[in-house]
Amino acid sequence: MFFFAENAQAVAMLSNPLGTNVTTVPQLIGQILNYILGFTGAVALVVFIYGGFVWMISGGEKDRIEKGKNALVWATIGLAVIFSSYAMLNFIQRALTGT
Repeated sequence: MFFFAENAQAVAMLSNPLGTNVTTVPQLIGQILNYILGFTGAVALVVFIYGGFVWMISGGEKDRIEKGKNALVWATIGLAVIFSSYAMLNFIQRALTGT
């Protein structure tokens, strides 16, 4: 019986790997969604840079200019969707957690 009590004390001393602010399931889901939105925002930024680069080195070719413009437009739309979804999820999370 002593063996189990010793292990229980060791487990109680472990720190939360997600940080001290995550104690409930809605907070955990909110934390995961924030990470996902951050990652997709970084991807949209990379696509935005790629579109500008393609447009810049197009050399006047209409196909490549159009490809660059499309990448810029879709990256901008993606960033708008990401920002608005972040705002909505933040509102919902605050409504659910009461903070």
